[in-house]
Amino acid sequence: MTQEGPAIPGRRSLRPLAGVLAAIAASVTGTRISLIALPWFVLVTTGSATRTGLVAFFEMAPYVLVKALSGPLVDRTGPRTVSWTTDLASAAAAASIPLLHTLDLLSFPVLLGLVALIGAARGPGDLAKEVMVPEAAERAGTPLERAMGLSGVIERLASTIGPAAGGALVALLGPMTGLVVNAGCFVLGSVIVAVALPRGTGRPVVDPSASADTQEPGYWRRFGEGFTFLRGDPLLLAVIVVVGITNLLAGAPRFLVLALDAPLGVVLAVFAVSGFGAGFINPVLGAVLVERVPRRMLGRVNALGDSLAWSGIPLGGLLAGAAVTAAGLTPVLLVCGAAYLLTTTLAGLRPEWRAMDRPRGNGAQREEAARDGARPVS
Repeated sequence: MTQEGPAIPGRRSLRPLAGVLAAIAASVTGTRISLIALPWFVLVTTGSATRTGLVAFFEMAPYVLVKALSGPLVDRTGPRTVSWTTDLASAAAAASIPLLHTLDLLSFPVLLGLVALIGAARGPGDLAKEVMVPEAAERAGTPLERAMGLSGVIERLASTIGPAAGGALVALLGPMTGLVVNAGCFVLGSVIVAVALPRGTGRPVVDPSASADTQEPGYWRRFGEGFTFLRGDPLLLAVIVVVGITNLLAGAPRFLVLALDAPLGVVLAVFAVSGFGAGFINPVLGAVLVERVPRRMLGRVNALGDSLAWSGIPLGGLLAGAAVTAAGLTPVLLVCGAAYLLTTTLAGLRPEWRAMDRPRGNGAQREEAARDGARPVS
């Protein structure tokens, strides 16, 4: 499928792709360190598990909400500008926590406000980096599936190293050091995007059908265009629903092996195989989304899709806690495992998934369908 996008120079360069991947690695590592250091800090200073959970909610809820609403901003301003500015905002908020704690000025409401600011800034920042991956792949001459796979590998590697580093920092130097390192990671990600990427990378994409005299659409019109496009693409909706349900749950084999009280070696083996299998799926789904969405709308459509898919994560924790309290751990594991298995198996029988194998229309056709509120060409 052809898509409008920024003019890509004839000379290929790996620098943009390497820069975007490095920025993703820095921000994800910092975030995962914070996931260890911040709850531990709250727990040891307040002794309250409820307040610890409240802090986690105050970060994730703004993340999902602001990310959903930031798509038109990313498309209009350009992902590069949004990425480095929001990373700096996250760094400032994260650095304020140890600073105010040292000055004995950090009350719990202030902490919640800073945590909410971190989550609100992370949403657009993560979205902007995702949006830059397709352009960076084009500039590098790298197939989109491979670039999305590399992005997934970097994100998951950072998600593995970050908690380990966070745990070591907390154990050796205390949680405040972990939060300082978290702020430093966001600063590093901002510098990489602002300085290391070649000039011209991550600029806003202009609608090729718009004339010079055409007035720029407002925020809500841009948001509505993204919503209309997403609503009119059955395949994208099917992908988002399935991912949202699996985020609400986890993995069927993992549930079952835990419910059966298997030996630790068996549990580790099942988790390893499940993780290996999942690694093949996300790059394909990510490439499908990018290929089906016109480049100028990628930010707003991706924002809505990601937010819908992630919305089950904070809700899942609340539901799981209530269900385990009411019915016990083993029944909940079995029910969730069965629900996950049915979701992933039955979804493959839906006709929408066959659109992945059919030739797709070009970008102009899909944009026209989106403007008219019609079903995009498949």
